[in-house]
Amino acid sequence: MMDVKIKPLADRVLILPDQAETQTASGIIIPDTAKEKPQKGTVVAIGQGKKNEPITLKKGDRVLYGKYSGTELKWEQQEYLIMRESDIIAII
Repeated sequence: MMDVKIKPLADRVLILPDQAETQTASGIIIPDTAKEKPQKGTVVAIGQGKKNEPITLKKGDRVLYGKYSGTELKWEQQEYLIMRESDIIAII
């Protein structure tokens, strides 16, 4: 697991999204214009949580999130998503 120098605030988490599929199961190569935005990734940093609501996620958890959730962020040549814990659908 990489060490990121970004510390989310409150109930926010920083997620490293999985890479988009480049090839189908049958071997067809998907062009960049047709790739779908991935909806799963790995938690790389977490905030402190709110006063009466601690964060239930931990660093390294694999998660599913909504298609349009979070804010895209580019830091040191890497793409991340930062979102509220409530935008995460499930831990996988």
